[in-house]
Amino acid sequence: MNISRRLLKLRPAATCLALLLAGAGVSGCDTMKQWTGRATELEERIDPTQVPVEELYNNGVDALGQKRYKAATLMFDMVEQTYPYSSWAVSAQVMQGYTQYLQNNYLEAIATLERFIQLHPTHRDIAYAYYLRALCYYEQIADIARDQTATDRAISALQEVVNRFPDSSYARDARLKIDLGRDHLAGKEMTIGRWYQGQNLHAAAIGRFQKVVDEYQTTNHVPEALHRLTEIYLQLGLRDQAKKTAAVLGYNYPGNEWYQDSYNQLVNDGLVADGQPVPPAQKPGLFRRTLDSIF
Repeated sequence: MNISRRLLKLRPAATCLALLLAGAGVSGCDTMKQWTGRATELEERIDPTQVPVEELYNNGVDALGQKRYKAATLMFDMVEQTYPYSSWAVSAQVMQGYTQYLQNNYLEAIATLERFIQLHPTHRDIAYAYYLRALCYYEQIADIARDQTATDRAISALQEVVNRFPDSSYARDARLKIDLGRDHLAGKEMTIGRWYQGQNLHAAAIGRFQKVVDEYQTTNHVPEALHRLTEIYLQLGLRDQAKKTAAVLGYNYPGNEWYQDSYNQLVNDGLVADGQPVPPAQKPGLFRRTLDSIF
C-alpha cells in the first residue's frame, strides 16, 4: 500500500544507534551495517532513559524500513513508555499500529489505532489512523464461501473515513474499496441464490436475487440477478413478472449477455416474437421505478 508520505517517511536515525554500538566497541553508520544480525539484540539492552526521544523514534522508523519489525515495535514502545507526554509518543502510537498492520497482526493494530483515535481526535494524522484501521478490516475480508462479517465491518470503517474526511486522498481510496466490498457481498448473495435455485427452493432464491437488485444496484451482479429472477418466474409460470423483469434488464443493460439469455428464454416460451423487443413496463433507464412496479 502507499504509505502516508508525511507520517511514514522513513527518516535516517541521527546517530545510527551510535550509543548502542559505542558500548559494543564500534561506532559510525558504516560499522552499523556490519551489525545487522545483532541489531535487535543490542536494541533490547538499551536504557531508553539515556537516549533522546527523537533518536529512539528515528531508530524505530529505520528498523521499520529495514523490515525489522520486532526492533521497530521495541523502539516505538520505548518512546511511549519513557516519554508518554511527548509529541513523539503520539506519533509512535500510530507507527506502532502501522508496524502491527505490516505483520498482519490486525487485531492488535486495530486496538492500537482505536486507542489513538480516542485519545487524539484532533491530531494531524487522525485521518490516516481512521484509514489504516479500515484497511485492517478490509484485508480480513474472506472468500465469498465464508462468513462476511469482516466485509460488513470493513465497509462500515471505510464509510467512516469517507464521512469524516470526504475531501482527503484516504476518502477517495475508501470509496473504491467500499464498492469492491459491496460487490463482494453481492457475490455472496448470488452464490447462495444460485444454490437455492439449484435446489428448486424458488422463494428463497428470489429473496436473494431480489436483495442484490434492491441493495447492490451499483455492482456487476445485478444483470445476472435480474436474469435469474426472469428464469425463476418462467419456471413458476409467472409470465408477466418474467416479462417485466426482462424489460428492466433490457432497459438498463441492453447489450449484456444476461439480457440476451433472458430474451432467448422469452422467445422460446412464446412471450415475445424473435427480433421484437420486450414490451416496456416503464420508460427506459428508470431503474428504481421499474423495479418498484415489479417487486
